[in-house]
Amino acid sequence: MIIRAFEISDYDMVYQLWNSIPGIGLNKIDDSREGITRFITRNPNTNFVAEEDGRIIGVALSGHDGRRGYLYHVCVDNSHRRRGIGRQLVQKVAESMKSENIHVLALFCFSENEAGNSFWKSLGWKLRSDLNSYRLYLDDIN
Repeated sequence: MIIRAFEISDYDMVYQLWNSIPGIGLNKIDDSREGITRFITRNPNTNFVAEEDGRIIGVALSGHDGRRGYLYHVCVDNSHRRRGIGRQLVQKVAESMKSENIHVLALFCFSENEAGNSFWKSLGWKLRSDLNSYRLYLDDIN
């Protein structure tokens, strides 16, 4: 198993993986090939895949705004869990963020996503209960 940069040529396998994982919320614009291309172009050094035998078995999508880093759609194929792959992907993201002078990471995990919430807590991430999350959709597609 290797961890390497996420390339747009990985998109089809990554999207298939995302769709196989309960608890990942995808939308039609941001998670389209075009949306992910924009994201990777804007954040060329902070996105990674885990690959084994030519197959994508894990992914960590992440980027920053110059002061905070954010993780999105981090997952590992169900058949490859409990091998430390998710932990290695998150560590790779943390290292890349540090190299870009980012010192705080954040993420969103649906409250019903028990596996995801358990994973983040096991890595020492702290649940924030002091803020609310708001969203405004600028189109009807998402």
